[in-house]
Amino acid sequence: MKSPQATRRIIETLSRQHPDADTELRYRNAFELLAATILSAQSTDERVNLVTPALFERYPDAQALATARPDELERQIVSTGFFRQKAKALIGMARQIVGEHGGAVPADMEALTRLPGVGRKTANVVLGHALGVPGLAVDRHVLRVSNRIGIAASDDPVKVESQLCKALPDAMWTLASDVLILHGRRICRPKPLCERCSVRRECDYYRSLQRVGRALPGSPRGPDKARATRRTK
Repeated sequence: MKSPQATRRIIETLSRQHPDADTELRYRNAFELLAATILSAQSTDERVNLVTPALFERYPDAQALATARPDELERQIVSTGFFRQKAKALIGMARQIVGEHGGAVPADMEALTRLPGVGRKTANVVLGHALGVPGLAVDRHVLRVSNRIGIAASDDPVKVESQLCKALPDAMWTLASDVLILHGRRICRPKPLCERCSVRRECDYYRSLQRVGRALPGSPRGPDKARATRRTK
């Protein structure tokens, strides 16, 4: 794994490549972001954003959602997938917030992860974006990108969260999550576009390609072949 100094430099570089990095879920408050993030599991932010305007008009707060009829709620969220499980989680989450927190989303990791349907990733999204508490959400993009670059070394989201948080000041945690997610969506995809990556010179995966002379993902020629072609011209 890279040093904390290198990790911070890489995140800063990626933030310049993706200056618009932020959660792509649309929300107006912590309750809406919490509900939207629960809905985003096994779905896309775009799909969730199509569903939530009508959903939040019908259920504008935890008190309203706590009284929802499961069959009615399921019909509203069916397009996000796993709608029965999600409806159950949303209603359970709302009832627990009303019963244990007076209707307000708690700004605490332990309290959030006790809510139905809420794991560390969801809690960190809400903490970092809506509650002003540093949080580093680790999804499949963060796992893939951080391991490829070499700023983390695990396929366990909790371990990767811990590794990144130890390497970065807490003020950068939410930014780091946002830029790694966006980089994973736009550039460092399962089939990466390495030639578009601003940190490829520091990336362990890219360097491994150079060592064996493999073709650069997204490019018709590998680095060694490209150099050889230039020498023959």
